[in-house]
Amino acid sequence: MDPTLRDILKTEAAAIDAAMQADLATVASPLLREMIHHALFQGGKRIRPLLVRYSASLVAEPPAHCNTLASVFEYLHAASLLHDDVVDHADLRRGKATAHQLWGNAPVILAGDYLLARAMELVAAVGGVECQRLVSEAIRAMVEGEFLQMRVAETQDRSEASYFAILHGKTAALISAACEVGIVFAGGTAAQRQAMRTYGTNLGLAFQIIDDLLDYQGDSAETGKAVGNDFQEGKMTLPLLIALATTEGTDRARLLELLAGSTEIRRAAVQEAQHLLAASGALQQARAKAASLISEAIAALNLFPDSAARQVLRGLAGYVLTRTK
Repeated sequence: MDPTLRDILKTEAAAIDAAMQADLATVASPLLREMIHHALFQGGKRIRPLLVRYSASLVAEPPAHCNTLASVFEYLHAASLLHDDVVDHADLRRGKATAHQLWGNAPVILAGDYLLARAMELVAAVGGVECQRLVSEAIRAMVEGEFLQMRVAETQDRSEASYFAILHGKTAALISAACEVGIVFAGGTAAQRQAMRTYGTNLGLAFQIIDDLLDYQGDSAETGKAVGNDFQEGKMTLPLLIALATTEGTDRARLLELLAGSTEIRRAAVQEAQHLLAASGALQQARAKAASLISEAIAALNLFPDSAARQVLRGLAGYVLTRTK
């Protein structure tokens, strides 16, 4: 990330952190407070709440309580991660033990429920009915995305259409809602809302595609998870889907053989899979798709006058393509 952009975002993120710390000081249970702190303050760049602030800034100077509204999206993101780690039986999150490994499933699910409830309380109090509707739609899309992912796994659906439908629900919906809520909060127009909906959706989709690529090309010291982890679990991410659709003969047969095998077999074949995907051109095609989505996201910003906020949002879009963790 560009150092200047990083410094700007770090300052804004610190203000959002302060708003969350003040809000959560009222949590009565020490155990609940500890779990929430673990979920919220173990790293992360606050991309979703920052999108609320900078989207609002495209239209007008956001009031001080914009940070409270922005916090809603970090609460929702953290709640989804708490629940996801339980469902996925994940051991690590950002290179550290997951909450359910430390405290067990039941308390962690309840902590996620608390964050969800508090998020809805705050968006109703600060954002109003329309912002509450947008957040509710995003939560519904996230849940439906999880159920679609389970169905796709059961039916071994290997279509890109299903893959992108899952991404829309699980990743892009919340990011898109953060952008649109910022516009609504600042009193923006319908056209401005649509532009930021496009920006947020494309940003979210591209973010996940790069995540998929990092599973094959990343450095585990930076990503916080083992390279090839998705492949070991048999997850049908975009690079693998492209490879299966475009590779023929023995290479395709080998990929299918590995996918039909056990986790242990795939773990031993991670380097082989990396080679097969690189040779097929799937990694390059997936990155090209992410780049195309980011180009469309940046184009959507052209509706707005040039400003510091627009430059930050352009910079964030560029960062999504170049990030290494």
